[in-house]
Amino acid sequence: MARLMTASDRAFLVVFDDAITAVAGREVRTLEAWLRDEPPDAIVDLNPAYASLLVRFGPLALRPPTRCPSRLLRRVASLDVRPERTPRSFEVPVRYGWGRRPRSRRGRARRRVERGRGRRGPRGRGLRGPVHRVFPRFPYLAGLPDRLRTPRKEAPRTRVPGGSVAIAGAQAGIYPLASPGGWNVIGRTSLVLFDRAPGRGATLAAGDRLRFIPVERLP
Repeated sequence: MARLMTASDRAFLVVFDDAITAVAGREVRTLEAWLRDEPPDAIVDLNPAYASLLVRFGPLALRPPTRCPSRLLRRVASLDVRPERTPRSFEVPVRYGWGRRPRSRRGRARRRVERGRGRRGPRGRGLRGPVHRVFPRFPYLAGLPDRLRTPRKEAPRTRVPGGSVAIAGAQAGIYPLASPGGWNVIGRTSLVLFDRAPGRGATLAAGDRLRFIPVERLP
């Protein structure tokens, strides 16, 4: 059952779960899609997360002031009958071995996967095995094998090139643009994650699935 929490006098938070789950992610995406397609009065911005959605509104436009939250709660109660957008699937080419490798047991496990020498599976698989589910923003990717879980770097880099594939904690991620970052970089991809051309924008959307495909060279 979703919980509605006050975030400020201009925002409230819809929380579906306290943990990162596939069900909570689906409900966040479904609610966000409805609010974008049929926005209640005064909605000005939506900020999805793993298991919650922050809704910003203009309080002076609410008539009466409680209309937007109450209508939202009624819609949340009927989320289970709304179909989710069909997720897309991507195969992402990755050249592994780029970036410094940490000296640790988890770092050694990660190197085995980079070289295609995981505990199971044929040589050359790299991270091809798991299917990652795209979460909002970064993009953050769920589905990292347990043996690859590793902490963030103690001292973040001041600049990580765009297209860098990295891991931290229980997640993988792809840096869409050059930016500071503290994740462990294990490779690079040629996939364009953000196109500035009008009408294009982000390549991946929350809910999409992707699989990394190891390659020797990138175009």
